[in-house]
Formats: sequence, C-alpha cells, structure tokens
Amino acid sequence: MHKKLSVFLVGTSLFLSVAACSSNTKPSASPPAMADTVKMKLTAEETDTLSAERLLGKINPSKEENFVRIPPQYTDKSNIYLHKDAYQAFLRMAEAAAAEGFFLQIISATRTFADQKRIWENKWTGKQKVEGQDLSQTIPDPAQRAMKILEYSSMPGTSRHHWGTDIDLNALNNSYFASGKGLKIYEWMQQHAPSYGFCQVYTEKGPARPHGYNEEKWHWSYIPLAADLLTHYARQISYQDISGFKGAEVAEKINMIPNYVQGIAPACKDWKEE
Repeated sequence: MHKKLSVFLVGTSLFLSVAACSSNTKPSASPPAMADTVKMKLTAEETDTLSAERLLGKINPSKEENFVRIPPQYTDKSNIYLHKDAYQAFLRMAEAAAAEGFFLQIISATRTFADQKRIWENKWTGKQKVEGQDLSQTIPDPAQRAMKILEYSSMPGTSRHHWGTDIDLNALNNSYFASGKGLKIYEWMQQHAPSYGFCQVYTEKGPARPHGYNEEKWHWSYIPLAADLLTHYARQISYQDISGFKGAEVAEKINMIPNYVQGIAPACKDWKEE
C-alpha cells in the first residue's frame, strides 16, 4: 500500500526545522516521489514468517534471503548487511547525495543479538570504558549502570539494528555533524532523506521525546519497513524475551520497551499509511 510524499513530509517537519540548508549548498533537483523510491511494507510472506528471533536479532544476516551484503564502495567494514529494500532505498539516496557532492558511508548496519551482546557486556563489565570510566566500578547499581550505557548503546534484543532497517552514517559523534562538511551532509539528510524513506529516530530529547537514547545525528532508519517491525515488536516481545546477557534483569525496571524501543522521534513514530 503506497503513501503519499506529502503525508511523510508533514510527519518529518520536526527534522526540517532543526537546521536550514547551508547557503553554500547547491540547489538540488526535487527528490523523487516516495511511491517511486521505496517499498512501503513488509511483504505478506515476511509478516507471516516474522519470528521473535528475527525481532530480537537472533539471526544470521548472511543466510537471510531478504538481506544483502553492503559492497565496499559504501562501507569500509566487511560482512555487514541490510534488508534488501532498505539497501535499495539507501542506494537511491546515496546516488542523489553524490550528485551534489556528498558521500554517504555506512559505518554500521545490521547487528545481531550476539554483536549487541558483545558491545553491551564490554561496557557493563568495564572491558570497554565509557567516558573514561569503568562502569563496573563507578556505577555499582545495575539500573543506573544500564541507563548510563543506554545513552548510546542498546540492550541486546532491543536494538533497531537487529532488523536490517537502520544505518549509522559517516561518523559516530554529533560533533562531526555540527560544522563543516558534516553539517552540510546532515542538512542534506534532513531535507532529502524522508523522500527515500529514512528518518532520524533519535533526535534531541525534550518535551516531544522525553525518554530514550541521546541524540544520534548519524542514525537513520528505513521507516517503511521499521514501522511494521516496531508494531510487531510491541505485540510479540515481552520482558521475558529480553534475556541472556549481563544486566538483563533491570530491563523491566527501567521501562526498556516503552522508553527505549518505542522512544523514537514523533516524526518517525507517527509515520502512518494512507
């Protein structure tokens, strides 16, 4: 079922107000209509076979028929994957950006439960320091430690990166996108990404988004698929499913599902079909 461009752009008006395009940015051709650039939903077959394991990231992307490997011209990482429809939409967006002199490089894409568990437990145990701290020593309270890690990293089984719909672009710090070339890329993305189905899910926190991860200007989600997956996640996944890693026991206490899994920008969350 198709959506009209005007509906999507109204929903993304919050993004367009964050920063106007730089006066040095060349005028661009009008982006293609959404109906011509993106697939709107999971197929009936994908929906029928959508398992809890898929939602929780307990998959092998290389063996998933709907996932494709990202070629080296768009990433410096090996063996990273996206859902094929998210990747095709990214290609169209990347080509449009390149025509205006902007290179979009994928830093991270699909991450499995095991990938996320490694990231999470390295921070939980102090193997990887967070802001120069060994959190296992400086924050002994499990809930508080989890919330510190959750400023920028998801619990295993709760990351949108599990779904093959989300990408991190160019740099994993907001400062890169605050000036110079990074700012111009961010401004371009704010203006054009919605036309290709991509939305910045973690905007600045405030009254419209009081909970969840801190702002991530690099994290963009392919909403036409991710919206369906988020709906299925809410229906199928409970706190009993969020397990198998250190600190999992605090997931319910800190309201992991409503505050983090569902704690995305209104422009992305309110994306609706016609």
